[in-house]
Parts: sequence; C-alpha cells; structure tokens
Amino acid sequence: MENSKLQDLYAAILHELGENPAREGLLKTPERVAKAMKFLTNGYDLNPDEIIESAIFHEAYSEMVIVKDIEVYSMCEHHMLPFFGKAHVAYIPEGKIVGLSKIPRIVDAYSRRLQVQERLTIEIRDCIQRTLAPKGVAVVVECAHMCMQMRGVQKQNSVTTTSAFTGLFMTNDATRKEFINLVQAKIH
Repeated sequence: MENSKLQDLYAAILHELGENPAREGLLKTPERVAKAMKFLTNGYDLNPDEIIESAIFHEAYSEMVIVKDIEVYSMCEHHMLPFFGKAHVAYIPEGKIVGLSKIPRIVDAYSRRLQVQERLTIEIRDCIQRTLAPKGVAVVVECAHMCMQMRGVQKQNSVTTTSAFTGLFMTNDATRKEFINLVQAKIH
C-alpha cells in the first residue's frame, strides 16, 4: 500500500478518535505514522531464506554456534502494539555454516511483520533448519508485550519466553542444557 493511502487512513483514524488532523501538532502525524508503519513492517518485503542462502559456507565445524541477545522489535498482530526483547539462536552445523550477521537479519525479517511471539520463534527455527539442514536448531525469544503492559491486564513486569528446538536440541538433554546455560551465562 502506498504511503499517501496510509496517510489518508491515519488522518481518518485521528478524526474518528475525536482529534482534528488539521491541528498544528497533528499536521504531519499521518505522514509520520505511515512511514513508521512501513518501516516496522518491512519484513514482508524480505525473504529470510534468501538472506541465509546469500552467505552459506562449507565448513567442517560441528559444535554449537550461538548468536545471543539479538534485539527484537515487533508488533503484536492482535492489538498492533509493540513487543520487544531478545532472541537467542543456536545451531549445530552439518557441513555448512552461515555468516553470523545473517542470523540477526532473519530475526529482523520475521519480527518486522505483524506477529505473535510463538510464531516468530518457530519461523526463525524453521528458516535455519530449512536452509542449513543442521544437526539441530534452538531458538529462545524473551519479550515484553505492550498489549499486556499498557492495556488489558496491565502487568508491567511480565516477560514472555518462547522456545523452539529441532534435532539434537530436542533429543539430547545435555545439548539443550548446554544451550540454556550458555544463553544464561554472562561471558561477554
């Protein structure tokens, strides 16, 4: 949808809320909100599989690779309010590794869509599993949801944690425990 149409819709929303879109402080608000929403949902324009496939390297490394504390910013699809936090992603290579910057890029590609945290977690896991075919993938996402903090139950200190695993992270307790311990460790 083009920005001018979005701007018109946001001006109409302001009017429906009882505001005057022609008021000085709101004159550029529809334009700003349209630009912000296009940015916050630019993940629809990205193909996460292509992001990973652009930097796959053949390597004999077969131990766990973890990228943790990846910032997550997304929008709840139920209320269109933000949720934000961190993602921790690991995989165990099976002859292929990926450029490390690609993992945060796929987190962004999926999080910059209207989302629920549960689906976001699974989409990240499945993308890595599908494109790299590793021995296993582990994803943990921890987020605060404005739809729970600003409205509804109004629980300001609540954090939601979701996880998704494949391969050795599902079948080998020691591997899963190592991942959880490394995510919790403050070694940097």
